[in-house]
Amino acid sequence: MKTMSKDGATANGKRTLTRRRSSILKNQWFYLLVAEVAIAVITGLVNPRFFTTSNIMNILEQIAVLGIVSSGMTLLIISGEIDISVGANIGLSSVVMAMMIKAGYGYALAILLGIALAVFNSLLVGITARAFKAPSFITSLAFISVFQGVALAITKGTFQTIYGQFEFIGTFRLWQIVPLSFLISIAAYIVMHFLLSYTKLGRRTYAVGSNQSAAYLSGISVNKAKLTAFALNGLFIGVASMVLLSRIGAAQPSTGSGIELKAIGAVVIGGTPLSGGKGRIIGTFFGVLLMGIISNSLNMLRVNPYFQTVTFGVLIIASLAVSVLSSYRKKEKIKPATVKEEKS
Repeated sequence: MKTMSKDGATANGKRTLTRRRSSILKNQWFYLLVAEVAIAVITGLVNPRFFTTSNIMNILEQIAVLGIVSSGMTLLIISGEIDISVGANIGLSSVVMAMMIKAGYGYALAILLGIALAVFNSLLVGITARAFKAPSFITSLAFISVFQGVALAITKGTFQTIYGQFEFIGTFRLWQIVPLSFLISIAAYIVMHFLLSYTKLGRRTYAVGSNQSAAYLSGISVNKAKLTAFALNGLFIGVASMVLLSRIGAAQPSTGSGIELKAIGAVVIGGTPLSGGKGRIIGTFFGVLLMGIISNSLNMLRVNPYFQTVTFGVLIIASLAVSVLSSYRKKEKIKPATVKEEKS
């Protein structure tokens, strides 16, 4: 009997291990990790400077702002929405922060007002989309001009420089190695993981993104869930604006331009479909990291910088193809099961 119990325990252990391996292999972030390791090894063999501590920390510092923005974008896309006015929102929020710091209002008030403005802007996009029952893609497209126009009006198109001020976040390194900006992005990932995995907000976000009608019939306020996602997205945008301003030491209306496309790309590459309803923040993390490693590798290999944009575009298209194929395969698996049930 003892032998049988040991054999049973061994068999159960093997089954559990097999399930864990299969579940890991089904996750897109695992293949992103493999790709990142492969790219790093190839680049390191060609240019050994890639593996220096300074270069690795440089990569982490470069992807910090993108990581914060992508965290908020992950929540928004899972809810079935999208915001392409992120770059313009960062531009407006960062110039307001810079102008207040220059005017002597203090760092705390400038940061709080800048973050509050980013939240308000993001909420405005969401409220407009829900009020007019229009896709958030369209409303956010319209607000790009609004945010940029306001930023140009209050700055008169000039740079707002704060060199020598508010440099702590951009220059501080823990143990003189790890950038503080990267640690803030890690905190953003952790907060988003907690919200998605352990709160009612997370469960409602997945439900609304998966099927609005079913979520509504189950008692979930669709408007409230989506507007909460927009507000939190704005919060992360505000934090990203603060980190970017501290790192650059200046702001202008075009600050942050184009970051929304990279954020959407990182989220999609990480396995979150644009249709919403599913996705994990760990996938977004590896999507952001892949973008940072590719950008740094191309620089190390002295590839023409113009081809980097082409590379990112191809990468996003490839991830979209993988997302579509995986959803198609799931549908094909569901169809035979449905047919069998109907026959029975």
